[in-house]
Amino acid sequence: MKIDLLTVALADDDEDDRLLFEDAINELKIKTKLLLFKNGLELMNYLKKPDAELPQVLFLDLNMPVMDGMRCLDEIRRDSRLKNLSVAIYSTSSSEKDIVETYVRGANIYLTKPSDFKKLQNAIQKILSINWQFHSSNLDKDNFILRI
Repeated sequence: MKIDLLTVALADDDEDDRLLFEDAINELKIKTKLLLFKNGLELMNYLKKPDAELPQVLFLDLNMPVMDGMRCLDEIRRDSRLKNLSVAIYSTSSSEKDIVETYVRGANIYLTKPSDFKKLQNAIQKILSINWQFHSSNLDKDNFILRI
């Protein structure tokens, strides 16, 4: 099945980070539909709607008010309709504890937010170009962290 338009979601409480992400993704050659959420609760309320268009890739910030990324990840992996979503953790944290915890809880890839726009674009491009079925079946800690 060929996907002409890739649906991508970003949950991030920082408005500047959401705008930067949106600018970066809009400049890529990949045709995307971007869904933006201000916190985990807003994201989960959307995803749990029976008629919600599920994203092919979800970028999930860890440190958000109302509901953080860890809780979202747990809820996604427990929900039979959502459990196979490809989840890219997108966080300012590069702590080993966060990386290990999100890996164990079922995230697909971990990206520390780059401070440089071009690096952000390259990282998004790489993540959106991943063959998720293959990536997830061969997931280990070495290919979990996206190094840019």
